[in-house]
Amino acid sequence: MAYGTFAISSKALVFCRPCYGSIRDLPFSLRTPTIGRCGCVGAIAAPRNLVKPRKEESRGKDVSGARKSKDKTMPWKKLDANEFGIQRSMIPESTRMVLNKLRKKGFQVYLVGGCVRDLILDRIPKDFDVITSAELKEVRQVFPRCQIVGRRFPICHVYVDDIIIEVSSFSTSARTGKAPNKNFRKPVGCNERDYIRWKNCLQRDFTVNGLMFDPLENVVYDYIGGVEDIKNSKVRTVSAAKLSFVEDKARILRAIRIAARLGFSLTKDVAVSVKELSSSLLRLDPSRVQMEINYMLAYGSAEASLRLLWRFGLLEILLPIQASYFVSQGFRRRDGRSNMLLSMFRNLDRLVAPDRPCAELLWIGILAFHKALVDQPRNPTVVASYCLAIYSDISLSEAMEIAKTNTKQHNSNFQELSVHEKDIAGSGSKLSQQVMSLAESVKSAARKMHDRDYLANAMSKYPQAPSSDMVFMSRPLLERVQRMFGSVRRKGDGERGVPSLDRRINYKSLALGDFHETRRVFARIVFDTVYPPKI
Repeated sequence: MAYGTFAISSKALVFCRPCYGSIRDLPFSLRTPTIGRCGCVGAIAAPRNLVKPRKEESRGKDVSGARKSKDKTMPWKKLDANEFGIQRSMIPESTRMVLNKLRKKGFQVYLVGGCVRDLILDRIPKDFDVITSAELKEVRQVFPRCQIVGRRFPICHVYVDDIIIEVSSFSTSARTGKAPNKNFRKPVGCNERDYIRWKNCLQRDFTVNGLMFDPLENVVYDYIGGVEDIKNSKVRTVSAAKLSFVEDKARILRAIRIAARLGFSLTKDVAVSVKELSSSLLRLDPSRVQMEINYMLAYGSAEASLRLLWRFGLLEILLPIQASYFVSQGFRRRDGRSNMLLSMFRNLDRLVAPDRPCAELLWIGILAFHKALVDQPRNPTVVASYCLAIYSDISLSEAMEIAKTNTKQHNSNFQELSVHEKDIAGSGSKLSQQVMSLAESVKSAARKMHDRDYLANAMSKYPQAPSSDMVFMSRPLLERVQRMFGSVRRKGDGERGVPSLDRRINYKSLALGDFHETRRVFARIVFDTVYPPKI
């Protein structure tokens, strides 16, 4: 099976899924035919009939968000899923069970949204959303344990073991959704079922999310040009971008998230509207902001997300402390190797993925830890001692002894690392004090991320930048972060000897924010950043 590429027109390497995961972070210029760890052969192959459209097919675009057409009729397509290499086996068993049960009751069922986009790109979807012709109360009759959630846009949460499948209804979408754009006319040759699907697709946020897949008929329905935008690697709103973002401000963040995860670019009108309406994010509910930032940072595209947030002027609003750091570094897009914050998130991206995310505790801990080092740079041995104590819960004295024997070379590009030997010279008590001081600094940095006054002044040195006092982190979450990363054990009966940082990750525990698993992954990320394996 071919595993996809950021740019759909590029060539892709063919590896088994485990071996693909180890090379997915390489730029495509460095990917060459080779043999995977398990013996699979990486060959060069064209990505499944998806090619760039001819120039004449790309003309007639308007920056209003809709494509030009004499009668304003959107082109629509009924496509064979085999053309994209989509197979039913790519759908999880839990989702197939939901689809099959509803189908057996006589209802129409489809996969919809980002999961269809990801299947076309041969990527692992974050989740699988189902839409059906059944009313929500009829879905509940089929699945008695399901729950109807949401007031404005109610959906069903169907529980399959410990997995939640979101099921929405065409009828609910029709009642609660907006009316179809008057510029769009009903597609020619559109029967009643097509008309229902078409109206639902017009309510979507982006064209690449406006696709439907019927797994029984093996057909992909594209009523709004989503496949074309996937081919062109473009993020385009279904309606005019400015209108779409005013209607739902969170779409600004979703546009960045999609572009970062897929390596797509924003269309001109989307890019302009993102910049013009960036300040509207201040009016979003904090919990919604936290959720959107978590989707950016916890699912394998954190580095790319931070870069795009910086590029479009959103970082100053969402994370002003980190934006101030970027400015102080004189950051440019191509000098990320000297940017410790990006390096840590790059290492996080290597460990998580859409189907194996981390809890928000981890990336908030990374932000707080980095802020602590910016405020007071530390000797690499201090950082190593802290990481070892966090990782294995051994006593601080044991962690320091192991750290002193470390012969790896630290990354000398980071200004956050101090090389002054006086910081650790002399008795072990001085090193111990430095490690405890670092732990306290992490707690203090977390508090600063929850302090409106501090956030509002984070960019005060740069008056041309927008001011933001947005606090999206709740008090209970702050306290959990402080407990998790702001303490080390002075004495303990933990494992002795040098702990292995290559220990297999328990992704279920990591996604749930398990105390020990999150600390272990955090320590591994920090250690690999300070002491890169290849140096």
